[in-house]
Amino acid sequence: MEQDKREYQKKKQDPSLKLFVVLSKAYRSVSDQVANDIRSKGLNTTDFGVLELLYHSGDQPLQKIGDKILLASGSITYVVDKLEKKGLMKRTQSEKDRRVTYASITEEGIALLNAIFPDHWKQIERITDGLTEEEKQQAITLLKKLGSYADEYQKENES
Repeated sequence: MEQDKREYQKKKQDPSLKLFVVLSKAYRSVSDQVANDIRSKGLNTTDFGVLELLYHSGDQPLQKIGDKILLASGSITYVVDKLEKKGLMKRTQSEKDRRVTYASITEEGIALLNAIFPDHWKQIERITDGLTEEEKQQAITLLKKLGSYADEYQKENES
């Protein structure tokens, strides 16, 4: 029993475990604030993510949208249908390959993002003001490094 308690205390102090817990809590806190801001503008985070992707990156094959905004492939059709019904995006067939369908943001979608994105950006700046500009750059570098390593680790373990 005493051995188990010592082992638990040792695990509690492990920086890997602590990093995971702190990273998870920070992500949830920031993500919840951003989601609240998006909802206040009449969209959900998935709809906003698709529109933002199309707004900033241009037309996208439907099959690639899920990978870029971390959306399950089964959900893409539902989201695209909903945004299309609202007139915020449209589907277009590829002229080169009829099997490929592109999602495109409409003029209405562009107008909506032009109206809400500047305030959304300011809200993200306010949410992340707990770090200096230098700390933000350090965090970006470190989190990219951590994510790249985790991706490589996963690939190694899949083979």
